[in-house]
Amino acid sequence: MDIYKEALRYMGYGRNEADEDILERLDECRKNLEKAVMPKSVTHITEIAIENDEIKAEGVVFKSKNLAKNLKGCKKAVLMATTLGQGADMVIRRFSKTDMPMAVISDALATAMIEEYCDSICEGLGKEGYNLRPRFSPGYGDFDISHQKDFMDILQCPKKIGLSVTDGLMLVPTKSVTAIIGISEGEEKCIAEGCEVCEKTDCPYRRD
Repeated sequence: MDIYKEALRYMGYGRNEADEDILERLDECRKNLEKAVMPKSVTHITEIAIENDEIKAEGVVFKSKNLAKNLKGCKKAVLMATTLGQGADMVIRRFSKTDMPMAVISDALATAMIEEYCDSICEGLGKEGYNLRPRFSPGYGDFDISHQKDFMDILQCPKKIGLSVTDGLMLVPTKSVTAIIGISEGEEKCIAEGCEVCEKTDCPYRRD
């Protein structure tokens, strides 16, 4: 992942090039974030059962047509939670009081960093021999965001990585991700994900 390109996408640059000032600010924000973040993760491999639009795992029923399609053919999945820790939020808050453009850049860059961290975990699982589907998070498509609470309970996130969820279903620290990742039983063609399957072609955050 080109972390700067990804951060600029979150900032709405699309196909436009960033000027030298923005690139220098990205460098400064990255230095600040790298000093502050403490990435942590927890993963759990579990058996799943899929029936129509319902996915059963660890005594919980996830109802989602999109997720069921993503997991079709899988008998097991990885439940994952990751976070950059409170440090990323602190950097963003600090800049928000002194330099709002830097706060915006830090926010976008931290989002790219947590995505990169998630990718590294999936790559590690792949090296262990698991054939993984694209990760799928609560709030994506019709996978209800309320399932964040189930991830907290199943993975014991507050205890293991200091991750919790508010009554409004926001993750704390904010630069965190929960996801379910299907495990295929054999090699298969890459499954389309993200912007490749999204019908909103005019989205300013769309990947090329």
